[in-house]
Amino acid sequence: MSRSVLLLRAVNVSGRNSVPMARLREVLSAETDLEDVSTYIASGNIICKTPKRPDAACAAVRKAIVAEFGVDTPVIHRRHAELVASEKAQPFPDGEEKFVHAMFLEGACRPGAVEGLEERLLPDERLVLIGDDLWIDYGSGGVHSTKLTKAVLDRALGVAGTARNLRTVRKLIELTA
Repeated sequence: MSRSVLLLRAVNVSGRNSVPMARLREVLSAETDLEDVSTYIASGNIICKTPKRPDAACAAVRKAIVAEFGVDTPVIHRRHAELVASEKAQPFPDGEEKFVHAMFLEGACRPGAVEGLEERLLPDERLVLIGDDLWIDYGSGGVHSTKLTKAVLDRALGVAGTARNLRTVRKLIELTA
């Protein structure tokens, strides 16, 4: 059985954009065709059997989340093999797991996006686009000191994305194996 992860962007378990994971699992099992649904941590990682039609599954999950929780969030699909390939290709083997992030994009980003983002990098930061995954090493300052905010990334890339640190990416690989 092939397994996948559906990644939600900017959801929380309380407060703004609240999507409690236990209730989400119930809703997805009842309202979608997803099989063998589980979640990993409270930041919107849905593990499931690989859907026959991933784009349709992402749309159904998004619709179910809007209907149940009133939160409209992009849903991005990655198969186990895609996660493995992305992690193997990640360009920062010397970076710290908690500071290296993969931003999984819904599709191709706008031409010239990476060059525009490079102009905003702090001295310790690096980024590389590999396929539809933007790898960012936030360096010693971490994500809290960067100028690569969600708004800056969205504007430059022209496509939705959601980031996970390298530690989480590796755990998702394990969970989808």
